[in-house]
Amino acid sequence: MHEYAKFTEDMLKTHTILIPDMLPVHFKLLISIFETAGYKMELLTNDSRRVVDEGLKNVHNDACYPALLVIGQFMDALNSGKYDPDKTALLITQTGGGCRASNYIHLLRKAVDRNYPQVPVVSLNFSGLEKDSAFKITVPMFIKMLYAVLYGDLLMLCYNKCRAYEVNKGESKKMLNKWQRRIGNIFRKGGSTYTRTKRIYTDILDDFASIQLSDEKKIRVGIVGEIYVKYSPLANNHLEDFLISEGCEPVVPSLIEFVMYCAAGAFNDAKIYDNKTKKSIFNKIGYELIHAKHNELINVVKKHGVFEAPHDFEHLRKLADKYINQGVVMGEGWLIPAEMAALAKSGVENIICAQPFGCLPNHIVAKGMSRAIKEDNPNANIVAIDYDPGATRVNQENRIKLMLANARM
Repeated sequence: MHEYAKFTEDMLKTHTILIPDMLPVHFKLLISIFETAGYKMELLTNDSRRVVDEGLKNVHNDACYPALLVIGQFMDALNSGKYDPDKTALLITQTGGGCRASNYIHLLRKAVDRNYPQVPVVSLNFSGLEKDSAFKITVPMFIKMLYAVLYGDLLMLCYNKCRAYEVNKGESKKMLNKWQRRIGNIFRKGGSTYTRTKRIYTDILDDFASIQLSDEKKIRVGIVGEIYVKYSPLANNHLEDFLISEGCEPVVPSLIEFVMYCAAGAFNDAKIYDNKTKKSIFNKIGYELIHAKHNELINVVKKHGVFEAPHDFEHLRKLADKYINQGVVMGEGWLIPAEMAALAKSGVENIICAQPFGCLPNHIVAKGMSRAIKEDNPNANIVAIDYDPGATRVNQENRIKLMLANARM
């Protein structure tokens, strides 16, 4: 069996770990947590056509678009000459499920091994998939990461709302940058955010509420779909920016919903298949902790009164039961129809489902459930947009413009 380069403890002092551009708001906060543990990390921002071309060189076109983009972005960065291959490692997340995030680490390792065999690929996972790696997540780090996701969700919520209506262009982006630096510095200095989380939430809300907004009525457009294409500007051709340019307000569900969806999957399966294990019990406890912390954020946003609070995840689970069984957990599974239904029922009736072309789970749970959701919500205006190396940006944007034309009518 071929041995690939492994990340060792000695590399902590010498190597820069590159991270793909999936969640620009959240990942900057997460990087600051790893820096306190001695890791040196950098978020990649290269998004030229070379990324796609490198992906096509190293990944078969039948593989999903997120795999192609992540591998292409890594290879383009290594080829740029900006990084010393002898002092560089790559980080990829694995959820432990049966889809993209668990399986194409092997494609990445093969691509890297052909060109830069000395570059190790590191797995970020909570499923014990890479047990021999020197890259470790401790319990304190996990708790900090949970708070980073919650802070990132709140910043994303406020930022998308404000920049759609801001009178002074660029003010929302400056506020976002300010809070990314401030929260990052709290983590870097080792300061505890646990005792003053609500205060930080309120300060964020107050700062964004101070931005002058127009009272113009705009079309609100929800974005759901496969997790990478939903959040990554590289994958969705800067979809949120496009919606802003079209005079819309993008509404993007929280990342913590996907985290809870993954945790709920384990104890749901234990119930469905009557197979309770230590792992399913641990996931149930973890889910309840995360759910409680999320509700804490929801309550602060509601009390503040300026911004619309995220949905309670238990509300999403009840909505899912109306359309699809919670045993459907391949890919984003039941979470997509649940998010579509929640958006439609809360007044965000125009919904884009962003999905990789040919992604079987997404086509079943998104396109397959769209009709049932429309029947239950007659004003729902749902369009599925496929993202693929062969799909042109013009075609994608024209389909979205047609959806917006229907919304305006």
